[in-house]
Amino acid sequence: MKKWLIPLIIIAVLAFVLYQWAVGFNNTAVEYEADAKTAWSNVESSYQRRNDLIGNLVKTVQGAADFERTTLREVIEARAKATSTTIDANDITAENIAQFQQAQTGLSSALSRLLVSVERYPDIKANQNFLELQSQLEGTENRINVARDRYNEKVNIYDVHTTKFPGKLLASLFGFEEMPRYKADPGSENAPDVNFEFD
Repeated sequence: MKKWLIPLIIIAVLAFVLYQWAVGFNNTAVEYEADAKTAWSNVESSYQRRNDLIGNLVKTVQGAADFERTTLREVIEARAKATSTTIDANDITAENIAQFQQAQTGLSSALSRLLVSVERYPDIKANQNFLELQSQLEGTENRINVARDRYNEKVNIYDVHTTKFPGKLLASLFGFEEMPRYKADPGSENAPDVNFEFD
């Protein structure tokens, strides 16, 4: 065997090993990124379910002729804004998530005011459709929380894969960027100020 052939074989084997490693890294990163995008779609789907339920809830409440129109209008407007704010799974950025979250928080606030207002209307509170929708909304809020947590878990797996050395070198070479996590609403880290007044 010629002496020059041995280094050539070693270089070819090393090149093949590096190629396989790069392909493996890329394919795994693509898979993890797709999992995170699917998890984000599930977050939006959970919010869409809530928006649909709120639409039905508003229709039920509208049946009460003397119900506060301002509160209903606020919910309808907040729902319209929330449903129009979506994120393309290929463009998940911290700014887009913050905008999406702000719209959803606005809807949550308007919905809370609606549910508080309903307390003054015994006919609505006794309405079976309203009670069922209210129960489904509570379950949907839990689904939303689970979906957000799962999204963050998938993003974490992807981010760890693409930011650990030496994968980080390939991530930048292949164009993989860190994905943003879903964060708590600003101010939610503070305990609510509860004031009990007794007569």
